Amino acid sequence: MAAPLRIQSDWAQALRKDEGEAWLSCHPPGKPTLYGSLTCQGIGQDGIPEVTASEGFIVNEINKKSIHISCPKENASSKFLAPYTTFSRIHAKSITCLDISSGGGLGVSSSTDGTMKIWQASNGELRRVLEGHVFDVNCCRFFPSGLVVLSGGMDAQLKIWSAEDASCVVTFKGHKGGILDTAIVDRGRNVVSGSRDGTARLWDCGRSACLGVIADCGSSINGVAVGAADNSINLGSPEQTPSEREIGTESKMLLLAREDKKLQCLGLQSRQPVFLFVGSDAFNCCTFLSGFLLLAGTQDGNIYQLDVRSPRTPVQVIHRSGAPVLSLLSFRDGFVASQGDGSCFIVQQDLDYLIELTGADSDPVYKVATWEKQIYTCCRDGLVRRYQLSDL
Repeated sequence: MAAPLRIQSDWAQALRKDEGEAWLSCHPPGKPTLYGSLTCQGIGQDGIPEVTASEGFIVNEINKKSIHISCPKENASSKFLAPYTTFSRIHAKSITCLDISSGGGLGVSSSTDGTMKIWQASNGELRRVLEGHVFDVNCCRFFPSGLVVLSGGMDAQLKIWSAEDASCVVTFKGHKGGILDTAIVDRGRNVVSGSRDGTARLWDCGRSACLGVIADCGSSINGVAVGAADNSINLGSPEQTPSEREIGTESKMLLLAREDKKLQCLGLQSRQPVFLFVGSDAFNCCTFLSGFLLLAGTQDGNIYQLDVRSPRTPVQVIHRSGAPVLSLLSFRDGFVASQGDGSCFIVQQDLDYLIELTGADSDPVYKVATWEKQIYTCCRDGLVRRYQLSDL
């Protein structure tokens, strides 16, 4: 990948006034950083500023919410997108997780202020408070129906909630350590959890029972993902006949991002190993891009793209900075990634530039969620930002 470009986090506000300035930088690996600036030369009749760049940088295009910058010397090009809107009143402190419902109408988020809340995705207006976990909630997500929420907490409990009346309908107990991530199997009759206790468990939502420990790896499981496997992948056969309460686990892969620098893949129904990959540092997050392609991010800033059919050598390793990779999400024909230095970017196969989501000033962006052409992020600064890709 080309050298990363960076821009002042509030560039859109700074360049709205005459002679307003914003800084720019380009970070070629192993070479000195190139510094530059953008200057507003006046505002056009359409309300869009006329902006010039200092030597070494080029402004290719500018709109109200986006600016496309290149650094030809390093063959770097990024389109920076400012938030369409920012929600500051949902939480009082750092927001650790968020998700958007399948219909795009509701958001759910958890915070270090100890709360988990459901809000209107269009304007951030509070709808429900989900109370019942002891200590912090680490992860929350909607079921495919969009009416039910799954959450995991430091209290080692997994809970299912009604988004309509905020009641907790199911509590799963069995983990011995905080739950760090969850995944929903198919339409949600079964769910998977990964915990600090080093186990991944499969649960039956209808009977609120544990259907089994899928993996016990002796190291904290920071991220989990479930994906449908391509026909060419051998997932092995289960040693015992699966419970009839297991719904939709067949031909699914389970991916575990582990603290001990290992990325583990196994057959969800078979519980048999598919591969074990050793990375450069602790794995924080993982996701499937297709029936055989996956991504996983590490604490030292590497994003590994692997092919399950030949996992020994990565398809590619993307490294933009040494900041921890905190969130990865498949998006259109590419993906969205967020890191601990406030960067959040979209890689798409057919684009020769990156799309960078700006606004977080060096504060970690913990999680990203998408709905159609909208992208939502949550950050340590306590803000939910919503970006409109049509603003590009």
